[in-house]
Amino acid sequence: MRTGVIAKKVGMTRLFQEDGRHVPVTVLALEDCQVVSHRTADNDGYFAVQLGAGEAKQKNVAKPQREHFGKAGVGLKQRVAEFRVENEEGLVPVGSLISADHFVAGQKVDITGHTQGKGFAGAMKRWGFGGLRATHGVSISHRSHGSTGNRQDPGRVFKGKKMAGHMGDRQRTQMNLEVVRTDADRGLLFIKGSVPGSKNGWLLVRDAIKLDMPEDLPFPGAVLETAKPQDEAAAPEQDATDVPTPAEEAAAQNGGTTDAPATDGAAEEKKED
Repeated sequence: MRTGVIAKKVGMTRLFQEDGRHVPVTVLALEDCQVVSHRTADNDGYFAVQLGAGEAKQKNVAKPQREHFGKAGVGLKQRVAEFRVENEEGLVPVGSLISADHFVAGQKVDITGHTQGKGFAGAMKRWGFGGLRATHGVSISHRSHGSTGNRQDPGRVFKGKKMAGHMGDRQRTQMNLEVVRTDADRGLLFIKGSVPGSKNGWLLVRDAIKLDMPEDLPFPGAVLETAKPQDEAAAPEQDATDVPTPAEEAAAQNGGTTDAPATDGAAEEKKED
């Protein structure tokens, strides 16, 4: 059981296969998907990896979250999510950047996101009602949902009644979608199938839970190797003996001699007289 990734939906395109077929795919981008912290059995009762993605402005992040990111040594993140792992071996080191090679071509994944919002919709569009009669006996209410209540008993409308209201923008998980190709250099995933959500929406991508995982998957995950900043203590220190003295600097300007100019000596003799 591995960790998943946080990706952003970019849009759609098509890829040409070696046999000439073209496959419609949805492009997902991994924008600085980085490990923020761990959840362990000793402290939290379960094992999980907390990931962050995207770059957030400081004014949009609360102070407790800023300190949380600062403790991990990562930048401010727009989206944070947890992914359960089976044991301690599945924990990716804090601060690691997850690569697109975390998945392999031909693998099946489950993608979770919020569906496209449709705004306020009527009963026919929202629930597929057939509407009222289009001819006799109906006046200006052909697309209405009809009566909603009952008789005096119970004298109310039951909760959950299919009526007009907010349509879409619900969390949905699409299962068993195929990874057609990955691009680790640009951090892109190319997915075949119906990916929930609109463009620029955040998605959670996991290994398919109903199918067996391929044997060549990287465990606990594919991590980008980033250059670490040089330690100040390891930087070479400048020897004090190598620093030139003011006299040596003046000698270098006067052609290599350390004697004072003759004009200065003549001025001193006049002062003594």
